[in-house]
Amino acid sequence: MKHKDHHCYKIVHSIVIWIGLLLSFCSYAQEHNLIIKAQELVYSDPDESIKIAEHILNTSEDPEQIAISNLLIAKAQIVKGDYNKAVIFAFDKTNHTKSITKNTQLELNLVKSQLLRRVYLDTQAQDVLDKGKELLKNLPQNSYKDSLQCLIKLEEIYTLNERRNSDKAIALIEQTQREFNSFLKTNITEKRALFLAKERAYNNLAQYDSAVVYIEKTLKLLNTSQFNDLYQKALIYRELGYLHLQKKEFNKSEESLIIASRFAEIINNPILLMEINKDLSINYLASNQNAKHKIFNEKYISLNAEVERTEQLAVNSLYSILADQDEEFFKTEKETHNNYLYLLIAGLLVALFVGGYIVIKGETRKKRRKEIINYLEIVRHKDVKAKPVKKTKPKRISIPEETEQLILSKLKRFEASNKFLNKDISLAVLAGQFDTNTKYLSGVINKHYDDNFNTFINKLRINYVIDKLKSDPHYINYKISFLAEESGYSSHSSFATVFKSIVGMSPVTFIKLIQKERAESKQKSSN
Repeated sequence: MKHKDHHCYKIVHSIVIWIGLLLSFCSYAQEHNLIIKAQELVYSDPDESIKIAEHILNTSEDPEQIAISNLLIAKAQIVKGDYNKAVIFAFDKTNHTKSITKNTQLELNLVKSQLLRRVYLDTQAQDVLDKGKELLKNLPQNSYKDSLQCLIKLEEIYTLNERRNSDKAIALIEQTQREFNSFLKTNITEKRALFLAKERAYNNLAQYDSAVVYIEKTLKLLNTSQFNDLYQKALIYRELGYLHLQKKEFNKSEESLIIASRFAEIINNPILLMEINKDLSINYLASNQNAKHKIFNEKYISLNAEVERTEQLAVNSLYSILADQDEEFFKTEKETHNNYLYLLIAGLLVALFVGGYIVIKGETRKKRRKEIINYLEIVRHKDVKAKPVKKTKPKRISIPEETEQLILSKLKRFEASNKFLNKDISLAVLAGQFDTNTKYLSGVINKHYDDNFNTFINKLRINYVIDKLKSDPHYINYKISFLAEESGYSSHSSFATVFKSIVGMSPVTFIKLIQKERAESKQKSSN
């Protein structure tokens, strides 16, 4: 009887074990399917992808699945434009578990590098990419390895493009296309990304014909992906709209930017929406649609403040996370290494990190300051210089020499008279005052000043304000709305937009630079 009971117990025990294994396998398979689903939704429905990945984080104990979930959330947050949240998940300490596969480590490194690049920490971003390259050496040669190598190259290309090293970017793109020629024939996503990067490089160089060629190639591959990538669609249509804007094709630019904004709104990306609204604002300003310009310029200003706040949070999070990770590393290695040495290294790493960020920001400010000082030196001699006539350049409009010289002399008197501050001034009004027609007046301005009428007037007005800010100390304390009114503009926003387009920075920043320059001069003279 006892033997029989013992035999039954063994059977029941075996059944329980098998049921447990089956349930465990089913649970793993279910989580694996959820990961695949989350991957499919990252670029089309990032919020849903985040929900799925968070569910896996709450239910799974597998380090690999936890790391992949963190990776997916970081990617989805980048798509949503929230770099701070992306940093938190990409740099989570659980991602450093030794059992995590090299493939996942590599993809995490790519995301980390992307985040560091976007907050201008290029040195740190390249360090992370270099670690990824080392991990790649141990992977077998296959299409997945080619994909990761291509993505690393793309990260380096994006850095060159964003820092305006366009010639180097084009050279690296062409090298990548040659190196991965076979891979790119069957992998559309990477091929399209290289086309778009090449378009951006040519756009930066103002080689618009070449840019058009590569944006058209990009568009042909737009709907060939397996998944509905709304993020890429928003990026591509924004790039198309920006290219049309550079070519002064305002209607086409507006159409493409509106399409881009719809995709950006679906994924709720404030960074993309900020860039799109900025381009639309410039478009409407250039095409004299002032009401629309005001609407989109206000949207841009609001989004810009939100984006700057998020990016600053991301920088703070990076500093805190990296410092904590260094501290944790020193604790685990304390038994085999000299603790004081690691504390010194930690201090150096933190100092390099913070110092690198401060130096980059400082160099950017110095560059902008140098540009404005150079600009002030130019306008100090003469507000608007007539462009020398190039004899080889054919005339668009045939104007009698005597009439041309008469109009030019009247323009000189007009510059000295400050009549350009009149809000009602227009090409037709000024032509009437000069006793000539609009074609002749426009032709002379274009020939001798290399500007259209609106730009000619805007430069005179802005140079007038700059001279006042330099010569009259009271003007530094006036509100921007007063400066706008004083210089002939009907609104604060239109004045600020024109000022930035001509000088390269906002009126507020310009005034701060002059105040700083005066304070430094005063300090030097007192010493």
